Formats: sequence, C-alpha cells, structure tokens
Amino acid sequence: MARYTGPRVRISRRFGVPIFGPTKYLERRNYAPGVHGPKSRRKTTDYGLGLIEKQKLRYYYGLMEKQFRGVYEKAKNKRGITGETMLQILETRLDNVVYHLGLGITRSAARQMVSHGHITVNGRKVSIPSFALKVNDVVSVKNTNVSRQLATKNMEGSTSRAVPDWLSLNKEDFKGVVMRVPTREEIQPIANEQAIVEFYSR
Repeated sequence: MARYTGPRVRISRRFGVPIFGPTKYLERRNYAPGVHGPKSRRKTTDYGLGLIEKQKLRYYYGLMEKQFRGVYEKAKNKRGITGETMLQILETRLDNVVYHLGLGITRSAARQMVSHGHITVNGRKVSIPSFALKVNDVVSVKNTNVSRQLATKNMEGSTSRAVPDWLSLNKEDFKGVVMRVPTREEIQPIANEQAIVEFYSR
C-alpha cells in the first residue's frame, strides 16, 4: 500500500498548518523550510494556490496523487456540490473513521490497524483502509487479545479528541456506528476544497 513516508514537520512548515497533528516545532519555526530561514515569498498564481490546497488535503488524509484524483473523479460524478462530496468521501473512509473513533492515535496508525486486520465492518474483517463506509455501518475491533490491547492503548492516547457527532462510540464493546454523513461544517476542512475542484477542472 503506497503512502507518504517522508519528513512530516517539513511538510507542515511548507504549508503553515499542522497537517500531521500538533507540533511545537511549527510554533518555533512558523516559516517555510530551507537553508535561508524566513524570507518573503513570490506572489502565488491561481494555479499555485489550487496546487497548495490540493497538497494540504492529500497529505492530511494520507493519500497518494492517483488515489486523491480518484476521490475527486468519484465526487464529480455524484449529485451535489463536488467539493463537499469529496470531503464526505474522504471522511467516511474506514481508516479515517477508525481515527475519529480513537481506535488509532493518528491517521497513519488507524490505517495500519485496518491493513493489519484488526478492524471489522458489520462483523466481517476489512483490511482496505479506503473502504467506503455507509450510514449504519458498524465498525468494530476484532475480538482477539492482540487487537483489543492495541485498541485500548490507542484509545487511552486519544482521550483529548472528541468523537464527532455523526459517529457513535461504545468504548466497552470497541464498537462505533456511522450515524449519518458529516456536513462540511462538521468536517472543518484544513484546505479550500473549491480551489481543489477548480485546480482539477482546468
């Protein structure tokens, strides 16, 4: 499974936002990486702005370019606002829901839990992080000691994050349910999705 494995702080500094989660390093050096330190940047073109927004969202959800383009194409072919639909597709991926439920400390850890077979959907093991969840789907931790111990450890480290209102969580049973599709306001995207749609529409 292809995924980004390079330096993370550098990416966050490039875009000026904590893409991979809070980091004190970004507070200390809130300017782009490079040997020359803080310096003024050239004026960014509309194309450049769209590219930046696309890269921010792609890194945020941990997708490679081909995967992210596929999400856009899928959203474009659905009814509704393309940008919002794209965000909803990304949010209801299995790895992202596992992260929101606190079963993974980071999205990367949640993706690993799924790919290593620790997660079930509606009682069946699913090892595909991009698996698209629907309303009323039940996401559970596999009923084994290894899986439950890993989930317990992750949930203890995720207590500072609240479970979104569009999901419900039963901590005792290591089980979550997709109650409804999230709205854009609930997603609070890290990037301008409309700029991404315009970027791909060129």
